[in-house]
Amino acid sequence: MFRSVQIKIILIIMVLAILMFIAYGMVTTNFISALNSQTNAQLVEEILNTNMTVLAIFTVSFIILSIIIVWFTSKVITKPIYKLIKSAEKMAEGEEIKDIPIYNTKKTTEIDALIYSFERITAGLKENLNEVTRQKKQIETILLHMADGVIAFNLEGKIIHINPAAKNLLDLEKKNKQEFNQIFKPIDSEINLEKMIYLGNWTATEKQININDRYLKIYFAPFKDEIERPAGIIVLIQDITEHVKLDNMRKEFIADVSHELKTPLTSVLGYAETLANTDYDAELQEKFLGVITSETIRMTKLVNDLLTLSKYDNAETKWEKSEFDLGALVKKCQENLQIEANKKGQKLECFVTANVPPVYADKDGIERVVLNILSNSIKYTDDGGNIKIYVGFVYNDAYIKIIDNGIGIPQKDLERIFERFYRVDKARTRKMGGTGLGLSIAKEILDKNSGRIDIKSVVNSGTEVVITLPTKVNKVN
Repeated sequence: MFRSVQIKIILIIMVLAILMFIAYGMVTTNFISALNSQTNAQLVEEILNTNMTVLAIFTVSFIILSIIIVWFTSKVITKPIYKLIKSAEKMAEGEEIKDIPIYNTKKTTEIDALIYSFERITAGLKENLNEVTRQKKQIETILLHMADGVIAFNLEGKIIHINPAAKNLLDLEKKNKQEFNQIFKPIDSEINLEKMIYLGNWTATEKQININDRYLKIYFAPFKDEIERPAGIIVLIQDITEHVKLDNMRKEFIADVSHELKTPLTSVLGYAETLANTDYDAELQEKFLGVITSETIRMTKLVNDLLTLSKYDNAETKWEKSEFDLGALVKKCQENLQIEANKKGQKLECFVTANVPPVYADKDGIERVVLNILSNSIKYTDDGGNIKIYVGFVYNDAYIKIIDNGIGIPQKDLERIFERFYRVDKARTRKMGGTGLGLSIAKEILDKNSGRIDIKSVVNSGTEVVITLPTKVNKVN
């Protein structure tokens, strides 16, 4: 570009020189014509030669001066400006500016100082742009992996940014909604973009909604631009489904405890008042006292189970883990409950594989679990039923499998049987003296001993319970 400029300058100067030469020639010719009429030919020739010599010297000097001017212009103005423009082009293309000259006021011109300042500014801008890009990528990475949803809307309600969590929580992939009102108006008609942006101090900025069996808490936060004008709104979406479920379970737990204690207390109070206010014969008094004793034992068992769970929850129980023979422990539990099985005419059998290695767990806790599961099998298996126990070893775990042909558990209840106070048949469980905490306690014990419990069941066909525990070769401290 600037080389063509230089050529143009030289051509212009040469054209001017030629024009001046022609003009000078025309003037000289006229002058010679005037002399022809007054002087002799020899004098004219001498004048002409002198003029030609002067003209040649003038032309050569003019050309040399033109070249000097062009060279000076190129060095002092053209090249620095060319370098300046190249630096600007590099910055525009995102290239790194290298070899920035060291500015020395004694050795550089104003143009050099301008180039130096420009290149310093360019390098600073490049560094700032790199920092902005790095921060932008960091924010994008954070938003990408956040469990909470984040959506940014502009003043027109169009999405500026949205992360995958927000799309998933609001189910936007299928609905293909891209505007504020399209997303939130069907959920809650009171959600208004203009009110939240311009009247944020008087409008609620938090909502709790329910979408597809999910409980979501949504926060609306207006944001402003660099001159403090409203620019849009940020929406933060949190999935609080687990919190809501836990809160509902807590409320249900309190209600169940109150009910479980109220029923026996009512019975005890009624029979006690009747005995105190009326004279009965010894047989009837003994019957009433038997009911009072039975209900008191039931309440005591319930309170003890609650205290046990509380200790597990607060990590107050010290587990005495040791190595022991699981087959021998299960045999002992079978013998303890054999009388109960015999009363109902049930066939209770136990089969132990010879090569089961010792397990590593809290022996008393595991014994309590086995007794609880066997007791449930006996309770919920009809008279004359069959209960089989298998003790074996697979991979690095020992297992206990208890199979009965009892009444079974409906499929819809299997997911909740480990919840506290949850009963499949509340009336029958209460009649049999159950507290609804046995399976919860069993699961807590197994969890603390690195064990696991799985239950499969079919209504009117029976239930299969599998308990696994770490062995000596796979013990967990």
